[in-house]
Amino acid sequence: MALDKPWLKQYGTGVPATINPDTYPSLMELLEDAFRTHARKDMMAYMGSRWTFAEIDAQSKQLAAWLQAQRLSKGARVAVMMPNVPHYAVAIAGILRAGYVVVNVNPMYTPRELEHQLNDAGAEAIIVLEYFGPTVQEVIDRTPVKHIVLASLGDVFGAIKGPWMTYKSRNVDKHVIDFQLPDDGRRQLTPMKRALTEGKRLSYTRPTLKGSDVAFLQYTGGTTGVSKGATLTHRNLVANILQCEAWFKPELDKVEGQGVNVVALPLYHVFALTVCYFLSARMGTMNVMIDNARNIGKMIETLKKFKITQFPAVNTLYNALVEEPDFEQLDFSRLKVCNGGGMAVQQATAEAWQRITGVPIVEGYGLSETSPVVTVNRLDNRSYNGAIGYPLPSTEVALLDEQGQPVAQGEAGEIAVRGPQVMAGYWNRPEETAKVMTPDGFFRTGDIGVMAEDGLIKIVDRKKDMILVSGFNVYPNEIEQVVNMHPGVTECCAIGVPDERSGEAVKLFVVRKDYSLTEDDVAAYCKEQLTGYKRPKHIEFREDLPMSNVGKILRKDLRDEELAAMARKKKAA
Repeated sequence: MALDKPWLKQYGTGVPATINPDTYPSLMELLEDAFRTHARKDMMAYMGSRWTFAEIDAQSKQLAAWLQAQRLSKGARVAVMMPNVPHYAVAIAGILRAGYVVVNVNPMYTPRELEHQLNDAGAEAIIVLEYFGPTVQEVIDRTPVKHIVLASLGDVFGAIKGPWMTYKSRNVDKHVIDFQLPDDGRRQLTPMKRALTEGKRLSYTRPTLKGSDVAFLQYTGGTTGVSKGATLTHRNLVANILQCEAWFKPELDKVEGQGVNVVALPLYHVFALTVCYFLSARMGTMNVMIDNARNIGKMIETLKKFKITQFPAVNTLYNALVEEPDFEQLDFSRLKVCNGGGMAVQQATAEAWQRITGVPIVEGYGLSETSPVVTVNRLDNRSYNGAIGYPLPSTEVALLDEQGQPVAQGEAGEIAVRGPQVMAGYWNRPEETAKVMTPDGFFRTGDIGVMAEDGLIKIVDRKKDMILVSGFNVYPNEIEQVVNMHPGVTECCAIGVPDERSGEAVKLFVVRKDYSLTEDDVAAYCKEQLTGYKRPKHIEFREDLPMSNVGKILRKDLRDEELAAMARKKKAA
């Protein structure tokens, strides 16, 4: 499919039409280049301490040597289960430099979710912060994991501060709950600090990696009810890093001195992985690590110590900050780029943010399957336009009808993406891959958009039933499968409803088998089985649910009914 590319005429000054995705053979070379180029600069700031690029270079190489000494299989998958702590930077770089594949794990997963992901990925090892040891303990015997690297908070701090940080997290803050992980010959348990120490004495063999080799399994929700791994190659991620650099560099180059990036988005999310971790490494930017973005007061206190230059976030976080009076006291004199993604940026939030900071939120769009960034608005766009922007360099976007043919100019169609950042496919799911890839290499996103004559794209609807909660994909089938297992439930249906704080929230309709079942009972059950953002915020009991003539629950009818009720309520107010 040959496309006109009207968006190229709209690129900002200095933004090229294409990038070379083969600039680096792999992410390993890109990281090595960053470590050499920026060796003396600070790479991470966290809890009053800083780590230079050279220090992360040395520690990640030690971890890589240790991992290689465990003789994992070629292309082994190594899971990482951590919040935003400096250990994460060491772990990701160490796994890649060992020649293995990173499997990012949401540390807030329930045991059920963790078990599925470790088994689906075939993970041979996991690097986990001890806060989440109890969850690993519950499932480890039912997974292929043979090596557990257990990190304590103080592991990457110095000899004096490190032990105190670990003691405080365990005994003062009480972040660590008692647990017992196996170390019995079948499974090896190694403290991360010991692995790093042993790695100093071990020889490291630099692997030969190709762009087509798998770098990350980035798990995303699935319409089948279970999450599936988007297979992201080294070339995919190198391409997207260079695409983002090409778009943002002209503005970020205006910063005098070293850039300072706020990492409040979780690094296990592909948005932060590319835009915060890798892009910051590439550009020599210091990342200020925020391990709990829900604690807005603590975050603001942390940010008072810095003159930030870049702030990627989702609308939920931007909104929470502008509603906090102390946020206005921060120094925004060096702030250049605020890139919003993961969910739609709301106009009220964007306008409040720009009024306070003087810098607009530049909205973009992407998916786990596209490494993730596909489109971004121009950086000089000073007013809210409700659009997701223009395709990045070396990116093609087409709007397709149900038959896979391009729609007429101005008509709505499914957004389809072709470019070097598009995944190799879903891990071990060729049938699922075939459903979303066209014969000529376009990835069908499931989102419905319209494109203006100049190439500016807006999302108008969602083809899939996916619910977007604070930038995280939530698939109704997964929730329904879990809730339907409750002995007091006959059937249920989950939909997304508008929510001022999170963009969308989950509403669950339940037909009871046991009439003594209460909303609190269902909520408690969901708390045990589902990660926080997947849990229903609203629960409603019904005698029956709308069905098609073949017995399929009509989610659309429930959504339409709910939206109509909300509109009536708003009008009455």
